[in-house]
Amino acid sequence: MFLDVPLIAYFGPPGTFTEMALDQALAQYEARAGAGLDTTDEVRRVPMGSPAAAIAMVRAGDADYACVPIESSLEGSVPVTMDALVPTSTAGRVQVFAETVLDIAFTIAAATDLAPDAVHTIAAYPVAEAQVRTSIAQLFPNARFVLAASNAAAAEDVAAGRADAAVTTGLAADLSGLRALAEGVSDATDAVTRFVIVGPPAPPPSRTGTDRTGVILELSNEPGSLMAAMNEFASRGVDLTRIESRPRREVEHGRSNAGEYRFFLDAVGHIDDDAVAEALAALHRTCARLVFLGSWPADRPNGSLPPDHGESRAWLAAMRRGGADHDQRGGEQS
Repeated sequence: MFLDVPLIAYFGPPGTFTEMALDQALAQYEARAGAGLDTTDEVRRVPMGSPAAAIAMVRAGDADYACVPIESSLEGSVPVTMDALVPTSTAGRVQVFAETVLDIAFTIAAATDLAPDAVHTIAAYPVAEAQVRTSIAQLFPNARFVLAASNAAAAEDVAAGRADAAVTTGLAADLSGLRALAEGVSDATDAVTRFVIVGPPAPPPSRTGTDRTGVILELSNEPGSLMAAMNEFASRGVDLTRIESRPRREVEHGRSNAGEYRFFLDAVGHIDDDAVAEALAALHRTCARLVFLGSWPADRPNGSLPPDHGESRAWLAAMRRGGADHDQRGGEQS
């Protein structure tokens, strides 16, 4: 996928977990493809101020791909990324082609060595703050959080004197010339964040057998519509690993559509899996709107694989040829 890619936008500035995730995603691709990809010389990166801005670069044709966070194991989905994935009348569809999962622990850094009770303000990106609140209360009892635009921007805020310390990454702390007051800080030792590589619409990566498929649903406002949509997956044995709702706002038209929601779903499997394809086709017939976000290899698979319909397809093919049918399951077919 990345061999002909000159430019990838990512949620920056340099030193964020997103840049680390991009490095990891490129290394994973190189390992799978055996392509000998030189990520220093062949891939150019441009940091953007938000996940939405990175995705907008792709939509405008100014970047080939974008790397953005989509889900935290502690805080759930990243709302700004979810909203940016929704196509509008002025912003076309984008598609997920890869993902990577990063273990998350933070560095608390300051411009100089400070005693814990001397730290009064700690700059933090909201998603990061939510993952360290308990730990910070124990480590720095006099501190209060102040808003930062990103994990790397938190370090820059400290370097500029706008906060005493930062919830950041070790890389960003080094880039800003800060000293670590604490490392490996997280309220959960197994905290992870999932990041995705987003590009313009194209054929999905080939099925691997450990894949994930994402869609956005907009449903008619009538009783049972969500249950009916979920049943298209359940009745076919397709496992859903994420169901999220977001307000169905239309910023470009200045409407909030109060009380209306769209749903983001992740399913185990690939669009080339028969059960997944059947569920998507049924949703396309019944939903007010269905947006295909892509099928891609799952970095850390979870959930049950969709059923294999190979035997049923073979039986149908035999019936179309007029073959014998002594046993519909595993018996003689010709």
